[in-house]
Amino acid sequence: MKQLLSLVLALTFLQANAQQRTRTFLADSLDNYIIKAMDEGQIPGVAVAIVKDGKVVLMKGYGVKEVGKTDKVDSNTVFMIGSNTKAFTATALAQLQAEGKLQLNDPVRKHLPDFRLHDPWVSEHAIIRDLLSHRLGFYTFQGDFMFFDSDLTVAQVRERLAKLEPPFGFRTTWGYCNAAFLTAGEIIPKVTGKTWAQFLKEKFFEPLGMRNTIATSAEIPTVKNIAAAHSVFLGELKKVPYGNLDNLAPAGSIGSSVADMSHWVKALLAGGRYEGREVISGDAIMETRLLHSSLGEGGHAFNRKQFNLYGLGWFTNSYEGRLIVEHTGGVNGFVTAVRLLPEENLGIVVLTNTESNNFYNDLTDELTDAMLDLPFRNYARKSLDEQREELAEVKKTLQQIREEIAAKPKLSVPLTAFVGNYEHPVYGKMNIRMEKDGLAMRFEHHPNLVGKLYPKKEDEFWCFYNLTMYGIKETHFTVEADKVKTVTIRVSGFVESAPYEFRKLD
Repeated sequence: MKQLLSLVLALTFLQANAQQRTRTFLADSLDNYIIKAMDEGQIPGVAVAIVKDGKVVLMKGYGVKEVGKTDKVDSNTVFMIGSNTKAFTATALAQLQAEGKLQLNDPVRKHLPDFRLHDPWVSEHAIIRDLLSHRLGFYTFQGDFMFFDSDLTVAQVRERLAKLEPPFGFRTTWGYCNAAFLTAGEIIPKVTGKTWAQFLKEKFFEPLGMRNTIATSAEIPTVKNIAAAHSVFLGELKKVPYGNLDNLAPAGSIGSSVADMSHWVKALLAGGRYEGREVISGDAIMETRLLHSSLGEGGHAFNRKQFNLYGLGWFTNSYEGRLIVEHTGGVNGFVTAVRLLPEENLGIVVLTNTESNNFYNDLTDELTDAMLDLPFRNYARKSLDEQREELAEVKKTLQQIREEIAAKPKLSVPLTAFVGNYEHPVYGKMNIRMEKDGLAMRFEHHPNLVGKLYPKKEDEFWCFYNLTMYGIKETHFTVEADKVKTVTIRVSGFVESAPYEFRKLD
């Protein structure tokens, strides 16, 4: 009996000590941790919320909405949440299943008769679940250079999606496809008579009290308390334009605050109930967490992970024996994270207003460890060290590039031979013309994107994009019989990693 009593007292002491560690970190250390990481990582603003057992235990904004200004981030400041939009879209379709208005196993063509993919058989047999679990056979981000931040209409995006040839077999390989989520969102008006945005507002935003949440990029000008978008290039933090994302809206156009997102998280952790009433079917929530696609091995420095999978609009994996349901989002000038630990009745939201950081992941991990009473890891320190090393390497590479350009390398044909109109069979047209400082490349469907071309050697150029999100990339031309035939361009992997070959028309 004495041994049992001693064991109980020891366990009680350990539990109390662990809880004290959590309270100490959140109350005494968190502010310094975040502020230091923001300063060293050049992050203008951060907003964070923790929901535990149905209550908000932390909600706070840090920093400023826009670099160079003093207007501070608060819990109602709107950030673009990017692909955290996908959970809303998947939940909406699962809700419609719960209401008996569709089945997630329905063929897509049952609701969208004009649905087309490259393979007619896949077009006929693809079901709604395939759209929501990234298992159509595409590689990750395939087509996104064409679609992302472009002036293409929804119909034009879907028409071009049908022309893309997937490199993998249907349902064999997970490949993240934003245009598939757009297609899934297009089913909602066919079933309800309401647009995707209207449906989300009526079904989720309004009953959950998400008063500062917007569904589309078009609504950005109407929001007063909104964070500006930022990027860091070669160590310089600058404001960048908001993305034009409404042609992919169900994949990534929502803007929200941590206050509003805490309501969403509360409902998801409470089986769909919010403030005493059911807003979302519990069955719909569980449907989105069913495991559909394997992502292979995942990495975490301290994680004992048993699986790494994708449900419907959610990544699912494990951490320290607990189920993790999570997603991240990255769009022009923003990266964000939402993590649920259903068994712990715990949810974490982190929003940041620069695309050039990993702190949104680091802070999510740090808060997870704190709430699970695990040791402090200082994830941000590791990321910042890696960021410094990467920046040094990038600066070294850029210096080499500038030296190559300054050497005025000889080309195989005169510079004027590269001037002209080009066309990609799926994207459309691109034009290269001579300007006072050299060649400039402009794209038919990206009116704000310019690529400045500087000779590298023979038939190769360095392309400096005016929007830092697209990067600095090698651009290769093919020349036959002193005539330019094609150009192959690349953009940053943040947008899409695969090359696009444009053929010269004149």
